[in-house]
Amino acid sequence: MGMNVGSGSAKGADPEPMMEMNMTPLIDVLLVLIIMMIITIPKQNHSVNLNMPVGTPPPQTNEKPVVVTIDVDFDGTILWDGQVVPNRSELEAKMNGVAAMPNQPEVHLRPNKLVEYKVVAGVMATAQRLGVTKIGMVGNEQFQ
Repeated sequence: MGMNVGSGSAKGADPEPMMEMNMTPLIDVLLVLIIMMIITIPKQNHSVNLNMPVGTPPPQTNEKPVVVTIDVDFDGTILWDGQVVPNRSELEAKMNGVAAMPNQPEVHLRPNKLVEYKVVAGVMATAQRLGVTKIGMVGNEQFQ
């Protein structure tokens, strides 16, 4: 740091007031606040807790699972294994039959990419409400 000795002006004249603010205390306070913030931030946990099964796994079977395919066409038409489902009550009856089975078949939901979301969401909500547990979205380039 330097020291201003003066400009050599006439004696007796008032010295010029310092126009610059001293930034050192401000910087010190900000550094202390940053350090305090770094210390108090909780440690981020990047792990995902999984509940893994314990015990011996069930024996493997070579049987292929039974698959039920539900297609939703671009206009909202619902097809159950290729057969048109005319109304919501018949869809619910078929889903009740799937949910009642002790070993539920896999339900593959294949919506067309142009169909309204509310139709697909309605099918998924019906499956959830009736207790269908093995349901998944499947992409199908041929049907889209």
